[in-house]
Amino acid sequence: MEKIRVENVSKIFGKNVKEALALVKQEKSKTEILKETGATVGVYDTSFTVNEGEIFVIMGLSGSGKSTLVRLLNRLIEPTSGNIFIDGANISTMNKEALQKVRREQMSMVFQNFGLFPQRTLLQNTEYGLEVRGMPKAERREKAEKALENAGLLAYKDQYPNQLSGGMQQRVGLARALANDPQILLMDEAFSALDPLIRKEMQDELLELQDNVQKTIIFITHDLNEALRIGDHIALMKDGQIIQIGTGEDILTNPANDYVRSFVEDVDRSRVLTAENIMVRPISINIELDGPKVALQRMREEEVSLLIAVDRHRNLQGYITADDAREAVKQGQKDLRTYLHTDIETVAKDTLIQDVFNVIYDARTPVAVVEGKRLLGVIIRGVVIEALAKTEEVES
Repeated sequence: MEKIRVENVSKIFGKNVKEALALVKQEKSKTEILKETGATVGVYDTSFTVNEGEIFVIMGLSGSGKSTLVRLLNRLIEPTSGNIFIDGANISTMNKEALQKVRREQMSMVFQNFGLFPQRTLLQNTEYGLEVRGMPKAERREKAEKALENAGLLAYKDQYPNQLSGGMQQRVGLARALANDPQILLMDEAFSALDPLIRKEMQDELLELQDNVQKTIIFITHDLNEALRIGDHIALMKDGQIIQIGTGEDILTNPANDYVRSFVEDVDRSRVLTAENIMVRPISINIELDGPKVALQRMREEEVSLLIAVDRHRNLQGYITADDAREAVKQGQKDLRTYLHTDIETVAKDTLIQDVFNVIYDARTPVAVVEGKRLLGVIIRGVVIEALAKTEEVES
């Protein structure tokens, strides 16, 4: 379900706004507009939608317009033109009182510098948004303590921000934002100031939190690996324009132009591409219907020495080897279930290639790719090695 819709939004900074906006409509470049009018285009005729419950990442280099864009979504920066809809309501035309209500009740923002009040305890910081809304003290304290508990920080509630590490301060900032129970969470470079290991932990925490609370999250970053790791969809910006929107896999495998191609060329694909990307068609038999002679015939046709066994619903059952099938023929057995091996490694379709390698390294059989119990495909060691080799070629 659509949560946010942005339609043809532009932001012009400086004088000669009307002239600059006219040039935007003529599809003049940001540099041309600056040269002709002296005005700077922060965001350039941007349109996109965000679905409820997804993490939508807006990324780009410094000066690309990403932070301006996220501030347009709650009108911390006023748009020059265009419309922004939240649940179908146009916040671009709301009066001050209606906009304030949306900011307090539907949106929260988490900043790069944490934004904590140094003179307030963690509990008081977390209560702040609820206090502004006029919530009674006992109720807001209960909600704030619950938010701190979810962040693993309740034991520190009476401490002050300067007594905490950067990672812990950022978790307080996130707890404060979530204490308001917003529908939309805006995160502007929220993890950029953190050390790499802490940053990864915060990414993990955000994904785990999202599994539980299912907020609509707009996440701003300049780090493509971060975007690929957490984003359901990614919008890549340059000079105030969105160049491409898609899933991480879309952007990696089908870059829209040379700029996107150069942007993604250094990405470690083993950390992005998944089992689904490298699996091959499984050579299988229906263990409920097929006998040993059918199994041997299929092995000869496919030039393999084992078959993956499934039931009539294509649920994975195990595997049968050529020796098993020959022994069954020798013994006059027609039911192969007696000879079924169940010690087959499995992975989910969204398992990263680098993690598949750890599974397949010592595996005696191809690794089965499953969704629930249903067999989708198999992965063989050679395909994994080839995928990792291609990654190394891209990086070199």
